[in-house]
Amino acid sequence: MSSKETYLGDVRDVNGTTVSISLSKESLTGFVYIDGQGYRVGQIGSFVRIPIGFNDLFGIISQVGASAVPESQIENQGHGNRWITIQLIGDGPRNGVFQRGLSQYPTIGDEVHLVSEHELKNIYGQPDKPYFVKLGHISNADSIPALIDVNKLITRHSAVVGTTGSGKSTTVASIMNALSDSEKYPSARIIMLDLHGEYGQALQEKAHIYKISGDATSKLKEKELHIPFWALNFDELCEISFGEFNNEKDKNIVMERVQKYKIESLARFPRKGASADTLSVDSPIPFSIHHLWYELFVEVFGTYYKGRPGKPSDNLAYETDANGNQLKGNPMEGIAPIFKNIVTEAGEEKIFGLPGSLNIGKQLLLLGTKLRIPRYDFIFKPNNWMPDVNGEVAQDLDCLLKNWIGSNKPVTILDLSGVPADILQTTIGALLRLLYEAMFWARNLSQGGRHRPLLVVMEEAHIYLNDDFKGMASKIVQRIVKEGRKYGIGAMIVSQRPSEINPTILSQCGTFFALRLTNAADRNHITSALSDNLDGLTSMLPILRTGEAIILGEAVKLPMRTTIEAPPKNKRPDSQDPIIYDEASLENSQNPGGWGIKMETDPHYDELVETWRSQNPKIDKVKP
Repeated sequence: MSSKETYLGDVRDVNGTTVSISLSKESLTGFVYIDGQGYRVGQIGSFVRIPIGFNDLFGIISQVGASAVPESQIENQGHGNRWITIQLIGDGPRNGVFQRGLSQYPTIGDEVHLVSEHELKNIYGQPDKPYFVKLGHISNADSIPALIDVNKLITRHSAVVGTTGSGKSTTVASIMNALSDSEKYPSARIIMLDLHGEYGQALQEKAHIYKISGDATSKLKEKELHIPFWALNFDELCEISFGEFNNEKDKNIVMERVQKYKIESLARFPRKGASADTLSVDSPIPFSIHHLWYELFVEVFGTYYKGRPGKPSDNLAYETDANGNQLKGNPMEGIAPIFKNIVTEAGEEKIFGLPGSLNIGKQLLLLGTKLRIPRYDFIFKPNNWMPDVNGEVAQDLDCLLKNWIGSNKPVTILDLSGVPADILQTTIGALLRLLYEAMFWARNLSQGGRHRPLLVVMEEAHIYLNDDFKGMASKIVQRIVKEGRKYGIGAMIVSQRPSEINPTILSQCGTFFALRLTNAADRNHITSALSDNLDGLTSMLPILRTGEAIILGEAVKLPMRTTIEAPPKNKRPDSQDPIIYDEASLENSQNPGGWGIKMETDPHYDELVETWRSQNPKIDKVKP
């Protein structure tokens, strides 16, 4: 094609990466034909090319018309609509490979040309390269596939952001389907933190699903989720078990007792890599928190008979039941002992409280409650990882990690919908820390992150990565996004409120999948986090269609407005909007229901209460 066909105008002003162009009279018609195909001139977000020698500079149109006139030219311009502002984004040799970044700048008088669809195909990448995955197509060019470079996507971190209903969950499902292609990537490994149980149906053939009180007989074949308390570090254990301490002295006493239990457990059952000299209170060594709790409970609340020979601990004053049995409680079931009240009256056998300086009664009562309540069993009674009184366990952490990141399926979904709200953030922080430390310390092994990188997808990230919460999750995710690249652990942050996410975390994301964002604060947060000067492109975010995304960053050669190819309807996340009035008949509807069909004659609200009490939307009466 001749350069005359694509000619738009000349460079008139250069200010850093911002270039102002005056349009030629020929291009003012607004429509150009190249190789028989029509192109609108001056579309916001479209690309232009500036030939300089054997190289081409590329830019994106960000302003058109009177607002694009350089300040120095406003007085001299009788026709202010003949200007375009572009943002430079990269360059490359003519007919060669496009590269981000600039090796040189344009100068006054350089010609500016329209970029045709044929040139875009050369820029956007080669579909036959195995490190590219296709997510859809360029919105204004159906023949150009939207290709993502997995080398840059995984370890350089990414974020998927969009308002509720913009197609965020479907986009994540499409990305997961592309990355878990067993032919292209036979040893892919992805772990998803699914807070609402949305992705089980979408990825059931490619994923193992772990859920609190998982149902192995269900269609999704859920497995039980267990997070052994002894694998947590001391701060995480305190947050989940004891809550806050009144002072550092009480906390240190508990810390020393945990250390003692771990040393005794290690002495009975030696474990490779750990010794009494190197053991710390944070080391993942099994011990019985039930017996630790019982021992501390006796010390804090116990009473003893003063006048009897022997140590106070040998003469504990237990209450008795109707049959005369001492109410000593049961440590494994979290049942506390009951002690007699203090007696100091004359003529009565004296009963005193045990001597000691512990002031952690409130904390022990809280832990005892959690040991008894079944909803905390996934931490305090973790099945095969449950230690006995001596610290012996049926399975060690290697089995747990193999289930999560070493299974025969590429994706592992950790369904956290059943985690109690009071420990959700700490639980997520503990999970992420376990994964990070496993990848960090195993970095030179075949199971480690350098040889087989791990992608961690964090759904609903604004809930636990919020600046207002000084939680464990935010701290460890900051560490992952800052250092994870070197050890083969990548993060994908998924959120509908990016303005609520810690800015340090967002600024480390190399790739953004930005769907429709109507809130100005959210858009500004994204714009400020981007490495490119692309205000013109991000200004499109409020008007994107559902399922359409602007993909920017390191995983794409050029920022692109993309129509994401959605998975089949039976493979989509369980996050679709209910239909209020469905035009399709009841038999043909994808989501039967709504206000347009008649009510049941006798609705069974007892079933509603059953699902509520069971904390599970899938009861026996619910059809698959």
